Amino acid sequence: MTETGDRRPLASRDTQWAKRIAKWLATRSVTPNQISQASMVAAALAGGAFFLAGRDDGWTRPLLLVLAAAFCQLRLLCNLFDGMVAVEGGKGAADGPFWNEFPDRVADILILAGVGYGIGSPGLGWAAASFAVLTAYVRELGRATGTPSDFSGPMAKQHRMATITAAAILSILEPFWSGHNQVLLAALWLITIGAAFTALRRGRNVVRNLKGGHEGN
Repeated sequence: MTETGDRRPLASRDTQWAKRIAKWLATRSVTPNQISQASMVAAALAGGAFFLAGRDDGWTRPLLLVLAAAFCQLRLLCNLFDGMVAVEGGKGAADGPFWNEFPDRVADILILAGVGYGIGSPGLGWAAASFAVLTAYVRELGRATGTPSDFSGPMAKQHRMATITAAAILSILEPFWSGHNQVLLAALWLITIGAAFTALRRGRNVVRNLKGGHEGN
C-alpha cells in the first residue's frame, strides 16, 4: 500500500483504546519526542533479551524470550503514540520529523543485531538490520524527490516486528523437538530476504513514480 503523506497507515490508530491512551498522554508533560526516544530504550532491552536468550538453554530462556517479545511490542506502541500525541494531541515540535525517523532506525539495528549476536550469526543479524534500514531509506528518498511515501511490504516495520515477536514466542517451544535458536535463525533469514525485496519494490515504485511525473510534465 502506498500512501501520500508522512504517516504510516495503521488500523490501531483508529481504535478506542489507542485514542484514550494518546489523549491521556497528550494531557501530561510527556512530549512526542520523549516517546520516540523511549522506543530506543525498549529496543535496546529487546535486543539485550534476545542476546541473552540466544546464549541460554536454562529455565531463564523462556522468560527472556517473553521479555524480548514484550519489548518489541512496546517499541511499536511508542511508534504509535508519538505520532498520535504529536498530530491528534497537537504537541508536535520543529524537530519532530527527526525524532520520528531516527529512533526507528536505531531500534531496528538494536533488535535485529541483538538477535544475530545471540544466536551466533552476527553477520545475518547485521544483514537483516541493514536491509531494514534500507527500506526506510528508500521510502524517505522517494518522499524527498516528491513521490508519495511508500509504506509497502512485505517486510515493513510492523511486519518485521510481528515476525521477530512470533519467533520469540515460538522459540519457547523448541525444547519439545530438542531445538535451540532454529526459529530465530529462520526469522532472521525471513526478515533479511523480505526486507531486501521490500527495498527493491519501493525503489521500483519510486522510479516508476518519477518517470510518470516527468512524462506528465
